[in-house]
Amino acid sequence: MNLRITSVILLLLFTGYTAYTMSIAQQSLLSFGYQLISSPDTAQVVFDLYIMAFLAIVWMYQDCKKLGKSIVHLLPFALLTLVFVSIGPLLYLALKPIAETTKI
Repeated sequence: MNLRITSVILLLLFTGYTAYTMSIAQQSLLSFGYQLISSPDTAQVVFDLYIMAFLAIVWMYQDCKKLGKSIVHLLPFALLTLVFVSIGPLLYLALKPIAETTKI
């Protein structure tokens, strides 16, 4: 399946699910995050997730440099990645020029 189509589908599904869960959550995102890192087993999963988020930001940065884009272009995607992890890279791939997407 085309990378852009896959990215858009995953972006819509995950963003919709994230919005839904945040709308019914009984605690803030920060208190939820603190609760996750307060136990070693769930903290390990959070650390693993953020290592992958960091790697995604590095990849997006290198890709922006290769495409001749400025760091300002990367900032919204990096911020989304730091908060929602998957949404930043998925949005980056969904908005990437079609000619460049086929080279991945």
